[in-house]
Amino acid sequence: MPTHKILVIDDSKVIRMRVRDMLPEDNIEVLEAKDGVEGYNLIRSEKPNLIMLDFLLPKMSGWDVYQEVQKEYDLKTIPLVLMSGRKEEVIEKLTEPFEYFSFVEKPFEKKQLLEAIRDAMAKAKKHPQPKTPQPANYQNGSVPKDTAVMTQEIYNLRQQMSKMQNEIDTLKGQLRKVLEFIQQRR
Repeated sequence: MPTHKILVIDDSKVIRMRVRDMLPEDNIEVLEAKDGVEGYNLIRSEKPNLIMLDFLLPKMSGWDVYQEVQKEYDLKTIPLVLMSGRKEEVIEKLTEPFEYFSFVEKPFEKKQLLEAIRDAMAKAKKHPQPKTPQPANYQNGSVPKDTAVMTQEIYNLRQQMSKMQNEIDTLKGQLRKVLEFIQQRR
């Protein structure tokens, strides 16, 4: 049974197959997505151990997928390898040195891919921890149980609201694209 999930998001079946062939076969499940929307949905549902993301994708660009992933701590800490045949387009949006992800330029060899994966895993650990709310201080230093529980519930609700806002933003973007498509058809 596979212990690691690697998600390869690329519109080229050749690249997806090439990456799959370059990865070690032991304990790895390779998930594939052919566009940004499918890839982002798989990131949210599958929580892979590694994301291989093409920068230029249909439906939702790799740049948009990257921005959505960065909004949630549990997603942005997943090691990420950004792939592109046009590094200059990546650098326009994200300046070097890349702090939290790795970059590999297409076409790449197995050695380059494996180095990028190792680099991405090391960089993913550098993300700062999210700030957790601190309960109010009391004179004896203890916090009544009710207050600690309420503080945790408030924190959990804020996390849920953040996720819901991200989903709303994604739906707005999709709706905007549908409207643009309809307007082009007129």
